[in-house]
Amino acid sequence: MLNTLYKEVSLNSFTEQEIGDDHIHTGIETPMKVDAFKISDEDKKIRIAQLFAKIMDVMGLDLNDDSLKGTPNRVAKMYIDEIFSGLNPNNKPKVALFDNKYQYQQMLVEKNITFYSNCEHHFVPIIGKAHIAYISSGKVIGLSKLNRIVQYFAKRPQVQERLTNQIAIELKQILTTEDIAVIIDAKHLCVSSRGIKDDTSATVTSYYGGAFNASEKIAELQNYLNN
Repeated sequence: MLNTLYKEVSLNSFTEQEIGDDHIHTGIETPMKVDAFKISDEDKKIRIAQLFAKIMDVMGLDLNDDSLKGTPNRVAKMYIDEIFSGLNPNNKPKVALFDNKYQYQQMLVEKNITFYSNCEHHFVPIIGKAHIAYISSGKVIGLSKLNRIVQYFAKRPQVQERLTNQIAIELKQILTTEDIAVIIDAKHLCVSSRGIKDDTSATVTSYYGGAFNASEKIAELQNYLNN
């Protein structure tokens, strides 16, 4: 099976390598197979463990060593239950809205939401903070749900631009308002630990919708974030 998969991947394609290194993304939706959920999570763990054991074997690691023998199963469990759990729509956070009884009409800002994601081009971590702001159209959302929405979309192979848009679009649909802002400031280990190996740079992406397209609202938001 591993040989079949290996043959399907072109390691010498300049275009594929260039796209990965330049962090180009192909759309707002996470690229998924049509039958992505035909296999159960438990079966996926078994198959990932088998394949990862073969990868370790190809690398020359001794899977009989006490420290390594459990690694394939640990990696499989981590992939499905933790760092890529956002691929499964069953893990999407349940969200309840509440009436804006306080009649609060200004922006609400939830800043410094820490997240861990993984670059879809090299499968190495993206570590960052997300800042979310919205103006109520009559409904409000529990603060912890903003964090959970960020984590849900972060826990999948990602590109930062896509992550930013996915969070914003989800919040627009939930809150039924265009007045959404999402800013993400993140460090990419595919930049700092490989390739150019620049450990000091960070990437910032943003989405401004509705009222947040006005320069004064952007300035107000930035003032909140800088304090």
